[in-house]
Amino acid sequence: MESIYFLDTMKIKEKIKVLSEDRNIAEVISRRIKEFEGNYRKGSKRWFKELCFCLLTANFKAQQSIEICTEECKSNAFIKYSREDLSEFLKRQKYRFPNTRAGYIVEARKYAAEIKNVITGFDSEKEAREWLVKNVKGIGYKEASHFLRNVGYKDVAILDRHILKVLYENRIIPEIPGQLSKKTYLMIENLVQEIADDLKISLAELDLFLWYMKTGRVLK
Repeated sequence: MESIYFLDTMKIKEKIKVLSEDRNIAEVISRRIKEFEGNYRKGSKRWFKELCFCLLTANFKAQQSIEICTEECKSNAFIKYSREDLSEFLKRQKYRFPNTRAGYIVEARKYAAEIKNVITGFDSEKEAREWLVKNVKGIGYKEASHFLRNVGYKDVAILDRHILKVLYENRIIPEIPGQLSKKTYLMIENLVQEIADDLKISLAELDLFLWYMKTGRVLK
């Protein structure tokens, strides 16, 4: 992406204001944010499960990933299964990348007991995100941001395909990038941060409003 620009943010900000004034939508988003805040107070086991969820969502549907994680709770497969058994479990759930993601989850287990201590030890969310990208195989900036949001952090942007489409359709970015380099990710994140600042909401809340604009749903 050679250039990124604000052509007119008024339109998208007005759309979000309208959504925020809808009591049903606002309550759902508020409840979801409280769930994420609740995850922050839980231990590393819960944080690791959220990390596994975010590993699954890369290039895969969020709703199906949620369903897989719900099924996983019956067996604690993310922690207990061998790589081969975990791959078979994901195949049974009709997951798109069973072998690769089973490998990522098994490799990430080395952080399972201490992931919360590691993340909370950083001075900023951005530093924590850099650590995740560098140390957890299968985690990029989107997945790292998603994980941090799901465990209660609020000031990193989750630039998934739905969010990028909304930004493009509202003329905030000139194109949907095929691949997000670190430089491009941070440039778009800065634009989204300006919108959140103008609306006086967090990036976590803005993400949920943008997701709702595109999908009509509020997931995790």
